[in-house]
Amino acid sequence: MKVEFYKHPLGEEEITALADVIHSTFLTTGPRTKDFEAKFAEYMRAQYCVGVTSWTMGGFIALKALGIRPGDEVITTPMTFMATSNIIIECGATPVFVDVEPETGNISCDAIEAAITPRTKAILPVHLYGQMCDMRRMSAIAKEHGLAIVEDCAHSVESERDGIKPGELSEMAVFSFYATKNLASGEGGAITTNDKSLFEKLMVLRQHGMNKSAADRYSARFKHYDMEMLGYKCNMFDIQAAILLPQIPHLAERLERREYVCNRYEEGFKNAEGIALPPVLPNSVHGRHLFTIWVDPEIRDIVLSDLQDRGIGVAVNFRSINRLSYYKEHFDMPDGTFPSAEHIGDSTITLPLYTKLSDAEIDHVIAQVKESVRECAANLSTKA
Repeated sequence: MKVEFYKHPLGEEEITALADVIHSTFLTTGPRTKDFEAKFAEYMRAQYCVGVTSWTMGGFIALKALGIRPGDEVITTPMTFMATSNIIIECGATPVFVDVEPETGNISCDAIEAAITPRTKAILPVHLYGQMCDMRRMSAIAKEHGLAIVEDCAHSVESERDGIKPGELSEMAVFSFYATKNLASGEGGAITTNDKSLFEKLMVLRQHGMNKSAADRYSARFKHYDMEMLGYKCNMFDIQAAILLPQIPHLAERLERREYVCNRYEEGFKNAEGIALPPVLPNSVHGRHLFTIWVDPEIRDIVLSDLQDRGIGVAVNFRSINRLSYYKEHFDMPDGTFPSAEHIGDSTITLPLYTKLSDAEIDHVIAQVKESVRECAANLSTKA
C-alpha cells in the first residue's frame, strides 16, 4: 500500500468559487480578498487582516512595518523553516537564535530573556507543528523590555493555549496558506493585527507603497494614487481568496478529523521502542498541522529512506538552522550551539497527516514505521 505524504481536501466548493472569480471583473485584489480578510480576522479574533502572497512576504513587511533595520536584533528559533530567519536578514537586521524546549521544540522563554541586548527590537517565535508557544510569558517579557512580537503562525491557524489564539498577545501574527497547510491556496498568506496604525502601514507596504489599490482606483470614479513610502508587491489577489473562503467554515470539522488521525497514531505508537512523540500540552488546542515522531539520530536518515521504499510519504520538519550551509558560512554557530534544536532536527520524521487518510492507511503507516525503526535499530546494533 502506498500512502502519500499529503492530499489536499479541496473540491467543488473551491472550483465553483474560482469559476465565479474568472467570470467576474477582478482577478487581482478586489471584493473576494476583502471578504476573506474580514472573515479570517473574525475567525482569529483579530481586528484587522491583510492578505498577502506568501508567509515570507507577510513576515517581511511585518518587520518593515515595525521599522526593523540594520543594526537591530530579532530573537528567533533555530527550529523552523529558513524563511523565518531569512526575512530578518532581508531587513538588514541580525537574527539572534536561541535554543528550544526539548519537550516541544518551541522557543524557550528562558533563552529569550537571556539573549536580550540593547539592540534587540523584536521576538519572532514559531508555533511548531501547531503547538503554541507560551505567549503569556513571552508577552510579559516583551512588555518588560519594550519589544515587539511577530508570531510565525504557519502551523497554527486553529491553535489555542491558555485561552489565547495566535495574534492576541502580539503586535502581528503571520500565517501561511501554502499548498500543504490546514488552510491552503497553493501559495498565500495573511497578517493579523489589532493595531490600526500597523494595519494601515501594512496595506500600503503590500502594494508598492501606493495609497490606493486597483479596486480603489477603478471601482468608481478614477482616483489618483500617491506613493507614501517604499513598498513591495505582495498583495493577495481574488483568485487566492476564492480558494480560501469556502474552507473557513470547514476548519473545525477538518481539525476534528486530523485530531482523530493523530490520536490513532499516538495510540499506535504508545510504548513503541525507539519512537518518541512531542506532547500535546494541557490547556491547549493543537493545530495538528504536522505529526512528527523522534527516533535515534543514528538511524533517522536510514529510516526515512526505508519508509520511502515501503511507499510511505515522509518529510523532515525541520533541520536546525545552524546545520544549513548559508548559516554555517555567515554565522558563528558550530554544531552543538543549540543542543535541543539540533537533537530534534536530527531525530525528526514527519508522517502523513490529512483529512483523507483512511483508518487502513493510518494503521499501515503505524505498522511500517514500527517495523522500520525496529529493523534499522537492529541492523545498527549488529554493525556495532
